[in-house]
Amino acid sequence: MDEQSRFGPATPPLRDTGPVLERIARRLAARHGRAFSRETIAAYVEECAELLGHRARNTLHLPILVERFADQRLGALAKASGLCPKPVPQVLFVCTENAGRSQLAAALLRHRAGDTVEVRTAGSDPGSEISPIVQQLLAERGLGTDDEFPKPVTSEVVAAADVVVTLGCGDACAVLPGRRYVDWDLPELSGLDIESARSVCTALAARVDGLTRELVDAPVPGTSSDHGHLGRSM
Repeated sequence: MDEQSRFGPATPPLRDTGPVLERIARRLAARHGRAFSRETIAAYVEECAELLGHRARNTLHLPILVERFADQRLGALAKASGLCPKPVPQVLFVCTENAGRSQLAAALLRHRAGDTVEVRTAGSDPGSEISPIVQQLLAERGLGTDDEFPKPVTSEVVAAADVVVTLGCGDACAVLPGRRYVDWDLPELSGLDIESARSVCTALAARVDGLTRELVDAPVPGTSSDHGHLGRSM
């Protein structure tokens, strides 16, 4: 699905932010208006524009990314607050730049689990674009990153997750009660030769397989038997 068909008419680059952000807020109000006020939605849109704006190399697609980021955050907030159903477990992958390992792991899990798991990604210090090595590794498996892009980790996305998988971001990810945290200690892809990067991808795929089996077989997210040995819970 292309950007225009998913988000409606294209918006111009964020030169004059006011009208652009207002249009984004109106579209998001049609999706999230039952859960949140127009003021809350507008505030999220403005904050997302600020968070993404100073990292963007190319502002041409920035309005689309702002809308997508705000949409994801509002959806996560609604689920974390119990304002909308949460029919499947949610997994959040967090690395430093949200451009390498977290994106690779997320694409592998989406492919492996399909619609039985909802997958999100974030970074403690996000970069400007997904790493080319991730694109190559996924292309070798016939996969892609879909509509993903580097974005900062936010509290509502952590709160909505049943499992938070960290990949080298240290203590930068918020630790919230009731979340289950797992650390996958794998090398950063940046600077690796292609064979070493493929080895990391293979290791990630194996861990994703194990995580998928546990999540899909678990009876209900949040029960005492759920994800029992995945990691520490707070």
